[in-house]
Amino acid sequence: MHADTYIPRRLDDQWKIGFWDVDVAAPLLFGLFMGYMSGSKFSFALCLAAGALTSRAIARIKADKHPAFAVHWLYWHLPTSPLTAMRATPPSHIRRMVG
Repeated sequence: MHADTYIPRRLDDQWKIGFWDVDVAAPLLFGLFMGYMSGSKFSFALCLAAGALTSRAIARIKADKHPAFAVHWLYWHLPTSPLTAMRATPPSHIRRMVG
């Protein structure tokens, strides 16, 4: 009895949209949506270009860093809210830990 079983090698990969990570594709999709909602061709092109440039900048910043770099950056730079607060880690405003 020979059965080919598939064993996944990577369980914690980031979500993808096509070939791009979600955090890189999100500004482009947001620019596409805002340009569509604006109603004119010029503003559509302007919003799409701004989204593409922002996505490109995020991709360059993320290069050769941890895969969850964007999530870590957001944790340390955005204010704590009930949605972003974690119980296992200290609040982001506490920069020095003793121990």
